[in-house]
Amino acid sequence: MEEPKYHGHQHPLLMLNEEQLIGNGNGVVDCSRCGEKVSAPCFSCAECCGFYLHKTCAEAPLELNHPFHRHHPLLLLQNPPYTSDTRCVCDFCDETCEQFIYRCSCDLNFHIKCALFTFNIAERNLKELEHVALEDPSFSSRNDSGNLGKCFVCWEPLAIYTYFSLDCGVNLHKKCAELSLELDHLCHRKHPLVLQFNSQRRACKVCQVTQRRGFVYGCSLCELAIHIDCASPLPVIEHKSHQHPFTLFWRQIPFICDACGTEGHHVAYTCGTCSIMVHKKCISFPRIIQHAFHVHRVFHTYFIRKEYFESLNCLWCHEVVNTEHGSYFCADCNVIFHVTCALKEKDLYCIVSQENEEDKSLDIPVNSITKVLETNDDGEATVIEHCKHKHYLMLSDNIREHGDKCCDGCFLFISPKFYHCSRCDFFLHKSCAELPKMKLFSKHNICGETEFFSGSKPFILTSDCMFSCELCEYLSNGFSYKCNECGSQICLRCLDLFLQDAVKIPGHKHPLLFYYDYEEQCCACGRDIIRAFCCKDCNFHICNLCVIRPTRVRHKCDEHLLILTYDKINDYVKYHYCDICEKERDPKLWFYHCKTCDTSAHVDCVLGKYSFIRLGSTYNEGNHQHPLTFVKKIHYYPECVECGKPCEDLSLECAEPRCNYIAHWKCRKPTIGGRY
Repeated sequence: MEEPKYHGHQHPLLMLNEEQLIGNGNGVVDCSRCGEKVSAPCFSCAECCGFYLHKTCAEAPLELNHPFHRHHPLLLLQNPPYTSDTRCVCDFCDETCEQFIYRCSCDLNFHIKCALFTFNIAERNLKELEHVALEDPSFSSRNDSGNLGKCFVCWEPLAIYTYFSLDCGVNLHKKCAELSLELDHLCHRKHPLVLQFNSQRRACKVCQVTQRRGFVYGCSLCELAIHIDCASPLPVIEHKSHQHPFTLFWRQIPFICDACGTEGHHVAYTCGTCSIMVHKKCISFPRIIQHAFHVHRVFHTYFIRKEYFESLNCLWCHEVVNTEHGSYFCADCNVIFHVTCALKEKDLYCIVSQENEEDKSLDIPVNSITKVLETNDDGEATVIEHCKHKHYLMLSDNIREHGDKCCDGCFLFISPKFYHCSRCDFFLHKSCAELPKMKLFSKHNICGETEFFSGSKPFILTSDCMFSCELCEYLSNGFSYKCNECGSQICLRCLDLFLQDAVKIPGHKHPLLFYYDYEEQCCACGRDIIRAFCCKDCNFHICNLCVIRPTRVRHKCDEHLLILTYDKINDYVKYHYCDICEKERDPKLWFYHCKTCDTSAHVDCVLGKYSFIRLGSTYNEGNHQHPLTFVKKIHYYPECVECGKPCEDLSLECAEPRCNYIAHWKCRKPTIGGRY
């Protein structure tokens, strides 16, 4: 036997045939270079140290001059030249490279098997495919995600054409295994286009999209690239989203796509019946979608009349939509999207099948005012019964008498007009009292980690239970809308905020618009944000938490109401301290202030964690034998029965006179399955 030595191992290696591999008592072993299962013929370590190599991996050259990358050689490296924090990804199969890779100074990386497989494609030497059956996508079983994956050459879905699926994990269309190495193309008549890796990460000249993996047809002299599918487009395409077929039309000058309103190059598809010209990718646009930013379904159209809309500003980016080209619009209200904005985030919309187009889920408002007992001359209900209170409620605008009271629905201070109970201390803003018992709500979890959006969900008006708002994350026991499907709850402050097209706050003279993608620092609190309410007229942007800050609050640090203040009130450094925590305060950020006492405090120090819990209300969800009451002690701090520390923060106190139970809210023993 030969005893050659190979790169990457210190001992001699012996070649084994299938009998020797089995006879040595070896089970399933992996190649020490490519990590794949070893099969004969292969090499093993003569010292029996567990080192194995495929024959092809052992004979892999230290330097590979690859036909698809002619400018530099690919060098075989034992380990990727990256730190442990950086993932090295193969530019052919898109999987992680852990050891032994071919690499070029252009930052191209390949597994050994991928470098050699693509080399064989170029050499027309694909023996691996001789005994592999072609797969028909219409009969193939899908993977766990419901699709067939993508071809490693063109990175288009496998389901488009017949394809090969090799045991080594490589998938490719049959047509992509037989591509011409050079191509004369209408888009570039100066030089032939050469099949190559897209090492310079160039955008396709036809579709303008940059594809990192797979092959492209390129011209190095002119620094251009064209995707495989863009180089040979289909002459006719039919799709269920349009009633007529689209025909290929080569263009020498750019055009504006009638489906999406953006510029196209070279390859266009036309419908002669409808007189429209579109990108290839736009042919398959969904006709109807349900978007997370709007409660109704929105429809795709190629043209729309301006007079149908009061405003043509896109609901996503707030820029004007050109009605002479494609858009998504709501047939029920004054809402319109750019096509690119409506389809930008896949997790924020779902496609509505045309078969179910007529099966619309309507928001049926069931009034929470169960009975109107009296009305005034203007037809306003002055005495009502409400589903969330056991006594009659009376309409009032007497702020002088009740101005220090908070609404039991949203926990903001009462403002005209409001309903109140003459028998107990219960108040509701008129707007909070008139909320429906159920709403269809689409903005599900848009301010947190966005989960997959699946259409409008029914949210039920609830009260008298503790919850953590899904959007602002404040703990509260006021009114909320609760999702019947997942149990998520949204407070009334956040609900009101996200149902407005434009938000007005006292601290800024212009309306604020919501932007889903906006990385900045909040002008109010200084925190980093990725979504914001922004002013189109000036450089002002704040987070959703600061938009809903109460403008007036009470705190034990001052006998008067503290007012949310947006600008510094003096330039003296000695005043830039918080009177609660006694730490320095940034004068550029919002704070609470009492003009009478000259008290200033951080917003977070004033609000704390529990500003939206009604003190004196009953808590029935714990495992204590008696009802518990929410309290905040001011002058006397009894010991918590759970931790033994003074109850200075929000606490639960037993309502029974003979029971001395009191515990911090954070020390409570929650019921099984509690979410907060």
